Amino acid sequence: MLLELHIRDLLLIEKADLEFGPGLGVLTGETGAGKSVLLGALGFVLGWRGKADMVRGGAASGEVEAVFALPEDHPARGLLEELGIAAGDELVIRRRARPDGRKQGWINDRRVSGESLRALSALLVELHGQHDDRGLLDVRGHRALLDRFADAGAALAATRAAWEAWQRARRDLAEARQELEKARAEADWLAHAVAELEAFAPEEGEEERLSDRRRLMRAGARLREEVARVLTLLGDEGAEGHLADALRSLEAAAPDLGERADAAIERLGRALDHLADGAAEVTTLLEDLFFDPATLEEVEERLFALKDLARKHKVPADELPALAQELRARLDALEAGDVRLGALEKNEAEARQAYEAAATGLSRLRRDAAGALDRAVMAELPALRLGEARFRTTFHAAEAGPEGLERAAFEVRTNPGAPWGPLDRIASGGELSRFLLALKVVLAARDGAQPTMIFDEIDRGVGGATADAVGRRLADLAQRGQVLVVTHSPQVAARAERHWRVAKETTAGRTRIAVTPLDAAERVEEIARMMAGETITDEARAAARALLEK
Repeated sequence: MLLELHIRDLLLIEKADLEFGPGLGVLTGETGAGKSVLLGALGFVLGWRGKADMVRGGAASGEVEAVFALPEDHPARGLLEELGIAAGDELVIRRRARPDGRKQGWINDRRVSGESLRALSALLVELHGQHDDRGLLDVRGHRALLDRFADAGAALAATRAAWEAWQRARRDLAEARQELEKARAEADWLAHAVAELEAFAPEEGEEERLSDRRRLMRAGARLREEVARVLTLLGDEGAEGHLADALRSLEAAAPDLGERADAAIERLGRALDHLADGAAEVTTLLEDLFFDPATLEEVEERLFALKDLARKHKVPADELPALAQELRARLDALEAGDVRLGALEKNEAEARQAYEAAATGLSRLRRDAAGALDRAVMAELPALRLGEARFRTTFHAAEAGPEGLERAAFEVRTNPGAPWGPLDRIASGGELSRFLLALKVVLAARDGAQPTMIFDEIDRGVGGATADAVGRRLADLAQRGQVLVVTHSPQVAARAERHWRVAKETTAGRTRIAVTPLDAAERVEEIARMMAGETITDEARAAARALLEK
């Protein structure tokens, strides 16, 4: 519910501070007084697109602030959470315009874009009028209105979920088919590559091992000489022999040396053992350096073949074993592809059937609700002096999608034998207003929390008993939420709980728009003016009092 509206230096409004409340409120004034300017100010703060030049002449900037009550269950709280804005019991929206066309917006003092303001405004305010292309006259929104009337939220959610599941199944199937086709196109190459790699059986680290062995074998003759010389230096004619002689000499002198020789004898013994072990290792090393020249050729052939295979597949030699496994898996997948494809085709068919079942159920719910909606709207028409008119909801096949299988459109026929057609093409201005009001009354009866509803001269073109019927319906609608009406009808104005007069004032050559809340006596004068024109008679005042007392 809109609580307050504060306007500063916007268009022709220098300053306006309005306080609102629940129920029916009306804005009246002479034609051209600026009622549309006031709605333009509200639209500006809500982010609606409008004039680029909004700032009052001579002002540095123009600003509008709107304060809304925000109950705990209000849907706007979800959007505020998405925007990361804390929500309290009241919501403050502020927007500023500068003469150069720049605009800035705030929600609860958090800077936001115009797009965020527009998204929020859709949850806070509904504007209805004869040019209501954003609301009931927009055929693109008729299906959503019907779904709200049908309480189709669960069925619609099930249809959307089934649609998403079907689309995932379709994507999985298409990808599998593409992969299988690609695999089939390279099947011969895969088979050859797998056979070649598995026959060669490369091992991780093999290139380094082969390179080391090849290097050792090619240096074999020179290394044999060096190792043989080392073995000679260690053997009986070398270190081992000299050490053995030294140990024997010490052992011979041991009886005379006593215990003082024991440690030296032990250490020399261990040294001789280690020397013997080292000589044995060198002997083995020397033996390893004797090889068949054919072995060197085999090693080189294996090494060169390994490098060629790595270049062929454009990977390092160490990655060939992993590549062999990958290509084997692709080949196995190709062989099992038809089986997997069959499973995915079955899954896609089942998902499609599930979607069709959900969408068909939603269609039945919509068609049943359409009949109830048509009857409910028709029941409202006689009271609005449209007893001969007819209303219906039509369906047209649409491409399958997350919202179902059909589009919905509201159509009317104003007189027996007249053609059916869209609301805005068949009905006259006054008839259109009453059709919209009847439809809104019926839809509002099914809705939960109502946004603030604004009717911009929706009673234009009607008068007398018809205008009185419109006023009664607006008052009934206001019992379920806040309703603001811009009106020229005294019958409608008399039904209001709050009344503002909009007027232009010219002082020192400057024109301003003033918005004044009216008390009981002032309401009598304003409604009498609406009935009588410039000259307000006592009879007009008496008629105004009679209207207010109804």
